[in-house]
Amino acid sequence: QNIHLVSKWLGSLEKKLEQHSEGSHKDFRVFISAEPAPSPDSHIIPQGILENSIKITNEAPTGMHANLHKALDNFNQDTLEMCTREHEFKSILFALCYFHAVVAERRKFGPQGWNRPYPFNTGDLTISVNVLYNYLEASSKVPYDDLRYLFGEIMYGGHITDDWDRRLCRTYLEEFIKPEMLEGELLLAPGFPLPGNMDYNAYHQYIDDALPPESPYLYGLHPNAEIGFLTQTSEKLFRMVLEMQPRDTSTGEGGAVTREETVKALLEEMLEKLVDEFNIAELMAKVEERTPYIVVALQECERMNMLTSEIKRSLQELDLGLKGELTITSEMENLQNALFMDMVPESWIKRAYPSTASLGTWFADLLTRIKELEAWTADFSLPSAVWLAGFFNPQSFLTAIMQSTARKNKWPLDKMTLQCDVTKKNREDFASLPREGAYVHGLFMEGARWDAQTGIITDARLKELTPAMPVIFIKAVPAGKHDVRGLYPCPVYKTRQRGPTYVWTFNLKTRENPSKWVLAGVALLLQI
Repeated sequence: QNIHLVSKWLGSLEKKLEQHSEGSHKDFRVFISAEPAPSPDSHIIPQGILENSIKITNEAPTGMHANLHKALDNFNQDTLEMCTREHEFKSILFALCYFHAVVAERRKFGPQGWNRPYPFNTGDLTISVNVLYNYLEASSKVPYDDLRYLFGEIMYGGHITDDWDRRLCRTYLEEFIKPEMLEGELLLAPGFPLPGNMDYNAYHQYIDDALPPESPYLYGLHPNAEIGFLTQTSEKLFRMVLEMQPRDTSTGEGGAVTREETVKALLEEMLEKLVDEFNIAELMAKVEERTPYIVVALQECERMNMLTSEIKRSLQELDLGLKGELTITSEMENLQNALFMDMVPESWIKRAYPSTASLGTWFADLLTRIKELEAWTADFSLPSAVWLAGFFNPQSFLTAIMQSTARKNKWPLDKMTLQCDVTKKNREDFASLPREGAYVHGLFMEGARWDAQTGIITDARLKELTPAMPVIFIKAVPAGKHDVRGLYPCPVYKTRQRGPTYVWTFNLKTRENPSKWVLAGVALLLQI
């Protein structure tokens, strides 16, 4: 609708309501329904209307208990009786309701829940139940594979754009909809078995009686997932409170340090710590042969130069602005605000690598990255253990491992893959390079932890959200040569935002079914 017309109309409505507030029928009421405004400039309901009305909000249910009841509310006793294969139909229908509630509510756990948020809706559930009815009526055995494919790849999967999220959706269905469900041995969550054959009201009663209290376990997640999600929510809230503070630059009583002085001190400290840019021509002259690793090192130096030159340029410009030698532009203003708020400025982010850190931590990390590059380019010999997170483009380094092995053994590059062996040691324990491949350090696991003694993934300890991984030995092998049984294909991301920061997949050993780690949202992170 046209927002200007609506806001005009609301103004005249406000006047009409004032006129009718006296002398009208005692039962006269006006009901207005509205949806949440996408942005503050769309807040157009006049204050007078808001102040004089009783406001009722209808929010989506939260928690598995409310969501499961709501999913079941889409059906009734007649639905349960419409299929000739009653037992199979009811079992799969209830499992679908649980699945629907889980995928909708898992969003609250942020990127550990889903890499991207999806608009799953009631239509997905009701259409899936219609498909289920048609398939059961038409075939003599339950076509589990077909049903899972239709639900997971088409009905719900139609919303999903990320491959890892697709795997998660598929895994839930593999766990919930399988032949064991008719033998009464299927657990939808720890302590919550799939109910037997009941009537409609008994299913609602069963949810009230049997569903354990709300916890990440109901989604297949570890309790730490909740801590992480609550921490991030409160950090966001504090950040908003900080941003809303008045930006007064004048000194108060007692001559407190002004905003400008704070920024100026920070700016000078940063400029002092930044070293000269890498001399690419000089570095290239040192190199006899441009091996895959050396190409990566030079590319990284070029990217680092682009970032540090922008940092210097913008800081020096702001310095002149604060001294009054240049007119302060909106760009300088934004930079000043970012420095004061301890946030990484926009123009730096564009030239940098994904990061969720505040400015102080980010800058210290930048200096460490520069040191690593300086050490590596001093004589171009690879460090004994490589800090994978230190790269702008970690993929290029991992590809270089494959390229150098392919050259050495005369193997075709497109027929190769990386094999990851987690060692029992830390970075300090390595003094020399492996014969081929590389040792990498500085990874963290989220959703579980690595047990160095037994060499497998195991349950996380409570309150240890991102335990560090030992050094990982990565080498290239011909594709198809290594056994994938007993392995969990674990995505590696640059940050906790996951999604677009995906780097690679490392296959990690597990004694438990890999599906457990899929549901738990287990991933490796390069920075936390």
